[in-house]
Amino acid sequence: MAQTHLGGPVVVIGTGLLGTSIGLGLEHRGVPVFLEDPSPTHQAVAVDIGAGRPVAELDADRGAEPQLVVVAAPPDVTADVVERSLARWPHAVVVDIASVKSAILDELRRRPADLSRYVGTHPMAGREKSGPVAARGELFTSMPWVVCAHREASDDAVRLAKALGADLGATVMEFDADEHDEAVALVSHLPQVMSSLLASRLQGTDLRLLSLAGNGLRDTTRIAASDPGLWIQILGANADKLVKHLYGVREDVERLISTLEDPTAPGARLDLAQLMSEGNAGQARIPGKHGGPPQAFSWLTVLVDDRPGQIARLLTEIGEIGVNLEDLRLDHSSGRNVGMVEISVLPSKHDELVAELEERGWRVLQ
Repeated sequence: MAQTHLGGPVVVIGTGLLGTSIGLGLEHRGVPVFLEDPSPTHQAVAVDIGAGRPVAELDADRGAEPQLVVVAAPPDVTADVVERSLARWPHAVVVDIASVKSAILDELRRRPADLSRYVGTHPMAGREKSGPVAARGELFTSMPWVVCAHREASDDAVRLAKALGADLGATVMEFDADEHDEAVALVSHLPQVMSSLLASRLQGTDLRLLSLAGNGLRDTTRIAASDPGLWIQILGANADKLVKHLYGVREDVERLISTLEDPTAPGARLDLAQLMSEGNAGQARIPGKHGGPPQAFSWLTVLVDDRPGQIARLLTEIGEIGVNLEDLRLDHSSGRNVGMVEISVLPSKHDELVAELEERGWRVLQ
C-alpha cells in the first residue's frame, strides 16, 4: 500500500462527485474515512461503493476526533459548514474544496471561528457527471490541487491541506485566495460560460443540421453538460472577476460582427486574420504535457472499422511500433460505419508511424 502523509481519520462532509472521490482515494491508500451528507441516499451510496463509513461510527467512539475534516459542500453553504466543523471538532484541521476562495474566507473572518485550523483548497478536477455514482478514486491524479494559505492559518493546518492533495496523487500548488479566484475566472469559469452560450444556440435546431456536427462542436460544448445549480453559485460568487473577462469577450465579438457585416471592405480580411492569429497565440500559451512548456505535435487520422476490438488493436500495434501517443481523439464518419482515430505524436515520429501503420494495413489520412 502506498505511503501516505495523512494518518487519519479524515471526515468528508458532502458525498457528491468530489467528496466521494476523495473518500475513495484515501480509503484506497489505507487512510480511514468517515462520511456525512444531508442526503441519506447520497451518503449510503458513497458508503456502499467503499468511500468510507458513516460519521456516526466515529461519533460513537467517545473521545475520537478526526485529524482532518474536508468540507465538500456547495459554495453557498461552505462557510456555514466550515464554521460548524471547527466548533464540532475543536482539535481538527478543516479544509474546504469549493471552487471559489475569497468570498468564503471573507465570510469566515466575519464570524467567531478559529481560522488557525482552516485552509481553503481547490482540486482542479471534475467530470460533467455529478453525484457519488460518478466518483473515481483516481480523479485527482496529476491534477492541480490549489492550497490557499492565509495569514491566520497555522503551519500545521497548511501542512495537512497540502498532505491531502499529495495523498490523492495531485500536484499541489500555492495561491492566495484572490489570485486563485482571478485564475479560475479565466481558465475555468469563462470556458464554462462560453461553452454554455454556444450550446444554447443549438436549442430548437433541426436535427438534420446537427447530423453534420463533428469533434469541433463536441469539444467546445462538452462542459455545457455541467450541473446548472452548482454553476449558479460559482458564477455568482466570482462574478466580479469573471465579468472583467466577459467585457473583453464582448469587445472581441462586437469587433468580429462589425467586420463580418462587410467582409469585403478594405482591411476586413486582415482583421479576420488577426483575430484568428490572436487565438493561435493564446492557445499556444496553454501548458503542454505534464505541465511543461507548450509543444507542437503532428496529427494523423487512422480509419478503423466500427466493430469491437479495432481501436484496441490499433493502440497495441502503435505500442509495438514504439511510438508514444501524445493525445488521441475519436470521431465517427457521418453516414459510414467507420471510426476515425485522430492521433498526435512528436513531429519526428510522424512519418515513421504513418509508414509502419500503412505497412500493417491501416488506412491513414495525413
